[in-house]
Amino acid sequence: MNYMFRLLALLVIFLAPKLSAGQAGYQVVSVQDGGTIKGTVKWQGALPHLVASELNRDPQICDPLGQKHRDLERLLVGPNGGVANTVVFLRNITRGKAMDLPASRRFLNQKTCRYEPHVLLVPLQASVTVRDSDPLLHTVQMSGSADYNLPFVLEGQEIARPMTREGTVSMRCNVHVWMNGEMIVAKHPYYAVTDQDGNFQLTQVPPGNYEIVAWHEGWRVVGESSLYDIATQVRVKRPVFSDPIIWSKAVTVNPDGMADVNFTLGERTPQMAQGH
Repeated sequence: MNYMFRLLALLVIFLAPKLSAGQAGYQVVSVQDGGTIKGTVKWQGALPHLVASELNRDPQICDPLGQKHRDLERLLVGPNGGVANTVVFLRNITRGKAMDLPASRRFLNQKTCRYEPHVLLVPLQASVTVRDSDPLLHTVQMSGSADYNLPFVLEGQEIARPMTREGTVSMRCNVHVWMNGEMIVAKHPYYAVTDQDGNFQLTQVPPGNYEIVAWHEGWRVVGESSLYDIATQVRVKRPVFSDPIIWSKAVTVNPDGMADVNFTLGERTPQMAQGH
């Protein structure tokens, strides 16, 4: 009897995490009367002074126009005040449409020593593909919810890696230190990245009350990090950026309805705890 009791206890311990993970997951259902959430992210106030990074390596590829410096692309504000590359998503939604995040946001291209696109949006358990379109040595070092360090030595080389943990991933190059980007690994499809005018849209949202969150990577350079890269065998100093800015609003979605949500971003935008 004691043996059977211990065996049953071990089974409960082994299965409990799997059961809780399944209960905490996202359920795909048929959304018959879903609504749409649309809106914008706009800059408020004076624009901060942003320091461009010096293009100090491989100018024939990285600086074909001879500009000597490049913007780090951490804050892109359009002529109408729209803020690009802000990730907008619904927090803690547990059921809804099937995953339909754009395939273009799962592909990172290294071209003229910059990351295209700057913000990736990859479904949980899907793979991100990285391509090197430069005839140069690049590395893509990921930190956060992924910890890959990918070396690229040939033009046209592609590497794919699975994203197995939800959350944010910072991407940096250990050779060309100005190269930077961000990735969101999402467990549900209600995510969008604002376009150059700051617009976003979430479709087929089940009717209900939600918290909608805006996430911006942050633009301030707060220091430098020194590291030795095994792939390049050199010591480099990369810029260290301030923490992401995260803020939210409540939104109600009516059956077949349209909800407008507009965010403003500025130097004094309040922050909140991270979490998707």
